[in-house]
Parts: sequence; C-alpha cells; structure tokens
Amino acid sequence: PLFMSRLLITGGTGSFGKALLSKYLNSAEFDEIRIFSRDEKKQDDLRNEIKSSKVNFYIGDVRDINSLKSVIKGVDYIFHAAALKQVPSCEFFPMEAVKTNIIGTNNVLTLADQYEAKKVVVLSTDKAAYPINSMGMTKALMEKVMVSNSRNLDSKTIFCGTRYGNVMASRGSVIPLFIQQIKENKPLTLTNPDMTRFMMNLSEAVDLVMHAFKNGDNGEIYIQKSPATKIITLAKALLEIYDSKSKIKNIGVRHGEKMYETLVTKEEMSKAVDQGSFYKILPDDRNLNYDEYFSKGKKEIPINEYNSDNTSLLDLSEMKKLLLNLPLIKKDLKH
Repeated sequence: PLFMSRLLITGGTGSFGKALLSKYLNSAEFDEIRIFSRDEKKQDDLRNEIKSSKVNFYIGDVRDINSLKSVIKGVDYIFHAAALKQVPSCEFFPMEAVKTNIIGTNNVLTLADQYEAKKVVVLSTDKAAYPINSMGMTKALMEKVMVSNSRNLDSKTIFCGTRYGNVMASRGSVIPLFIQQIKENKPLTLTNPDMTRFMMNLSEAVDLVMHAFKNGDNGEIYIQKSPATKIITLAKALLEIYDSKSKIKNIGVRHGEKMYETLVTKEEMSKAVDQGSFYKILPDDRNLNYDEYFSKGKKEIPINEYNSDNTSLLDLSEMKKLLLNLPLIKKDLKH
C-alpha cells in the first residue's frame, strides 16, 4: 500500500513498550509495528502472547548502530524506550548507562534523521531533573542529545521527548517489591518514610507519550502533572489492602536515591508552558553567539520547581483507591 505507516518501539518488550504496543495493536493507525530489543526470551514470550502478523521483532542493541539500520530504515515514527534504568545498577556500572542511554539514543536519532523518519519521541525520567545518580545523569544527557539533534534545520525529522516519574507497579519498582514482602510475611523495607514519589499508572504514562506524539514539536519535552505520595502512605495502603500484619522496617536511603523527585526544574519552569494536565518545556533557542545575551541580559523570574513534595500529596484512602485500580492488585484480590 502507498500510505503504509510504520512504528518502531525500541525497548519494546519492557513494561512501557508492551503498554504502547497494546494501545496501537488493533488501531488502524499503523500497518506495521516493529519491536526492537536485546532479549530473545522476552521477544518470544511477547510474540506468543500477541500472535499478530502486524508486529515484527528485531533483535539488536541500541549501542550497535549497525543493528539499528535495518529496523529504522522505512519507519515513520519511533518511540525510543530502550534504556538502562535501574538506579543501583547504573550507579555501579555508569559506563554501561552511558553506552545505552546516551550513545544508544544518539544512534537512534542519527539514523532516524538519515532515513527521514517523521517523528521520534524519546522517553526520559524525573531523575533527569537535578540528577544526582548515574541513571539520571545519563538520561539528562539523553535529553540534551535529543534537543541538540532537534536544532538541525535541514532535518526532516521532529525530535521531542517526555519525562515521567515512577510508573506504578512497573518491573523492578517498589509496589511489586512490597507486595512480595507482604506475601512472604516479611517486613516492608522502607528507605525513608518521608520520601515522596509521583504516582502515575502505566496508561497515564502511555497517554503522555501519545500527547507528545500528537503535539510535540522540535526539542520540546512534555511532563504530565501527577499526584504524589509519601512512601510510608503507600506502604500502609498496601498493608490495609492485603490485610497484612507485616511490620515496616526503615533500611536507610539507597545508592543515588533522592528524598523527592523533580519533574520540572526551577530553571525550566521559567520557560515551561502550562497546558492544563501537562507542562511543555520549550528548548533553549539561544545560539552560541553569547555576546548578545551578556550585553542584553535576561530577567529570570524566581519561580518554584515542580516536584513530588510541592504537588498534591495523596492521603491513605486516596492512595488505596489508586492502588485498587492496578491490574496487579486486582488479580491478587480475585484469588
């Protein structure tokens, strides 16, 4: 067909990639969806799960530009979700995070430009705002790489991004861990009870990416406003839902952990556009001719950052209500 439209999802077998895939699997928007990732077992599981001729699987690694060529060629749209994102692992192997999150992203963007894809949406994290750990630092640089690619006026490709907080119940996150501890009658291990985190479910994260996909222009980064909660509130809510007598044990803050997460920094807030449910962060449009900025200067308005401490905090009953909507918990409560 003349107007065949192709979508590529890098890291397509992760929690997020799979959620995106299920959103587009039965829609007429794309004639072919390509899944690119390194894990053949996860690809095989997904292939058997969806059994769709519309989806094609490619094994490879974003770090290896050659493994990306055949999959990016002919693609119209790319959701770039491939990343190393577990904070402690990135802390101990920072160069691995650099290779995947920064160089890997640059490989995807370089080929997207070369093969004239229409749009690329890169997925970033709240940890990229005021980064204190390797994971956040590499994601912050990933955003900079995206913005710098977006400045190429000869490019036919639009590069934009999203930044979102923890996705509730995603692989390796705290909710599945707490649930496992409850089931094994073990104490719930809290790093610090007053720590706050944004609470966003997977479908909201997908909505954010789709919002960027529809509206994103060059160099823009989109953030969805989300409620947050204290980790102690989350733990108590789970104990009540599972009617558990497990104790709560404070184990101290882990490698590279923050007390609260920031989604939009103070500096970005001064140029962010409030879109109701979203913030749109515009790219810095200044060029390298610094003289004009020094001579004119720019008045900065003092403004607050947007973080999980100054957004609306969910109380126990609100947190429970949110948790009861998670598929993982619904499934447990059925049994």
